[in-house]
Amino acid sequence: MKWNSFSEFLAMGGHALYVWGSFGACLLLMIVEPILAKARRSNALTELKREIAARKENVNENF
Repeated sequence: MKWNSFSEFLAMGGHALYVWGSFGACLLLMIVEPILAKARRSNALTELKREIAARKENVNENF
């Protein structure tokens, strides 16, 4: 496709809402996903630390 001006490029031949909306959604997901993954990892590590501490307490109570 050939565009004669920048505004024609932005209009994407009448499909601008779909094209730029798709780019925007993709960009949003690429920003949010690593943040959510880091939070899930942090929560998992915290839960594992609690479980390890609880098991150590349980072992100490049995002796």
